[in-house]
Amino acid sequence: MKKGSLTACIFARGGSKGVARKNIREVAGKPLIAYSIESALASEVISSVLVSTDDTEIAEVAASFGAEILMRPSKLAQDQTPEIMAWRHALEEKHDLFSQQGVFISLPATSPFRAPSDIDSAVRKFFSADNDIVFTITPSSASPYLSMVKINADDEIEVVIGGSKAYRRQDVPEVFDITGSIYVTSPDYIRNCERLVDGRLGYIVIPEERSVDIDTEYDLYIADLMLRYPFEKV
Repeated sequence: MKKGSLTACIFARGGSKGVARKNIREVAGKPLIAYSIESALASEVISSVLVSTDDTEIAEVAASFGAEILMRPSKLAQDQTPEIMAWRHALEEKHDLFSQQGVFISLPATSPFRAPSDIDSAVRKFFSADNDIVFTITPSSASPYLSMVKINADDEIEVVIGGSKAYRRQDVPEVFDITGSIYVTSPDYIRNCERLVDGRLGYIVIPEERSVDIDTEYDLYIADLMLRYPFEKV
C-alpha cells in the first residue's frame, strides 16, 4: 500500500424514505455528502473519491467537492436494492482500478463525523490483519445481557440473552454497535460473500461522537448542532 494511492467510494442514491434528498441536505452550511468527501481526501491513504449515484444533482454537488462520479442504473438505487449490488456495480465498472489496488473502501455519506485518522486506521488494519472486512464499531449504550429485551410469544418481554445472573455492566461481556461509517474489504470478498458479516471480521473502535449516522430528520438536526458546536471531552 502506497501512501495516498487508494480510492474511497461513497454510494449516494437520490431517493430516501427517512430524509428527503438526504445526501445533499445542508448540514452546518455544507451538503451532507461533502463531509465524507473531505474526510476521505484529508486521510493519508486516500488519493481520490468515487461517488456512485443515480442522481444528477448529487453528482454535480459531489464533483464540486472534488469527487469523481460513477453514474449507476436506477434499478441499483431503489429502496429494496441491497447496497452491496451497487458496490458490485462499481467493482465491475472500475475493474482495473480496484484489481490493482486490491482493496475496496466504502464511506457512507450519512456519517459526517468520521475522522481522516479513522479511515487510515481501518485501512492499515485491513492490510496488517487476516480479516475479510474491517468495520468501525463503538461501545453500545445498551446490553443484550441486561437492558435489551424482546417481545416473546406470550406478549411479554424478556432479556435478549437470558440466563445471566449479573446485575452490573462490568460483570457481562462488553458489546459494541457496528457504526457503518467505514467498510474496508477486498474486491473478491464483495463479489463472493452473501452477507458482509459472514467472513473474518476485523474492527477499529471509534468514540460515540464520531459514530453518528443520519437516518431521520432528528439525526440531521442533532448532526447540525454537533457540527456547529463541537463536543469537547472534559
